[in-house]
Amino acid sequence: MTFLFNKNNHFNLANIVTFFNITAGIFAIYFITHQEFFAAALFAWLAGGFDIIDGKIARKYNLSTEFGIQLDSYADFLSFVIVPTMYIYFAVIDTKELELNTVLVIFAFVYYVISGLRRLIQFNINSNEGEVSKYFTGVPTPLGAILLWLTYLVYLTGFISETIVLILMIIIGFLLNSKIKIPHP
Repeated sequence: MTFLFNKNNHFNLANIVTFFNITAGIFAIYFITHQEFFAAALFAWLAGGFDIIDGKIARKYNLSTEFGIQLDSYADFLSFVIVPTMYIYFAVIDTKELELNTVLVIFAFVYYVISGLRRLIQFNINSNEGEVSKYFTGVPTPLGAILLWLTYLVYLTGFISETIVLILMIIIGFLLNSKIKIPHP
């Protein structure tokens, strides 16, 4: 079992937890595409839990590597960019594309995905193995996913329309790459 604590093993404990994050994201997508939004939300939140744990394990046991940094960003892209984007699309927009401004629908989804990807790439470029800065520059993708989730919950109340959901999605996408400083937990 020493391989679990071998920094150079791609299947060390921190990376295995990251693989669980990816797995939870895949299950969330499965349930989203089957209109099972409660199950999808549970797996999305589970992915978030794995994202918190993998970093703590990597730092505690000195398992942080370039591979782990890249793997974690891939997991974040899947679980905190693709999953919430698909969730909003299937739970809010699906079948209403023609009633809404089609250009706005396309722009909101493409912009959010590109913003999330750009944010993660920039984070990786600025990251060093084993180092954690005091602040994130821009809203981290897990927080962006939470903000999209809150937007969805407000939408369910009937307080905001589909168009407002799309506008908020664009704003959150912008915040992912803003200069705002968010304390690192």
